[in-house]
Amino acid sequence: MDETNNNNDKEDSLKLYYSLGEVAKMFNVNESLLRYWEQKFPMLKPKKSRSGARLYMKEDLDKVGLIYHLVKVKGMTLAGAKKKMTHNKELTLACYDMLKHLQSIKEELLAMKKELDMR
Repeated sequence: MDETNNNNDKEDSLKLYYSLGEVAKMFNVNESLLRYWEQKFPMLKPKKSRSGARLYMKEDLDKVGLIYHLVKVKGMTLAGAKKKMTHNKELTLACYDMLKHLQSIKEELLAMKKELDMR
C-alpha cells in the first residue's frame, strides 16, 4: 500500500466530523441527494455548525452507508428502505456490518493477490 494512502486513511479514521461534500464524495452521490435523504429518513440528522453547514459523524456515515446500500445497491424504494430500517433495525444493521466486514476482507485478499502477481 502507498504511504500517502496509509497516512490519509489514518487521518480519516481520526476525524470527528465530515462535511457534506466529503460524504457525497465517499458515496459518489450528489450533495442534494444527501440533503433529500435527511428529509426522508428521520434517523439521519447530522449536526450543523453555527453557519448551518452539515457535520457528519461516524454514526451518520454508517447510516448513510446503510441507506446507500439499501437504495442504490439493493434497489429498494425509499419507503421500503425506511420501513426496513425502522422495523428490522437490529437485523438490518447486523447484516450491513457483516457485509462491510466481508468487503474489507475481500479488499485485503485482492491486495495480497495483486502483490503476489507482481512477483
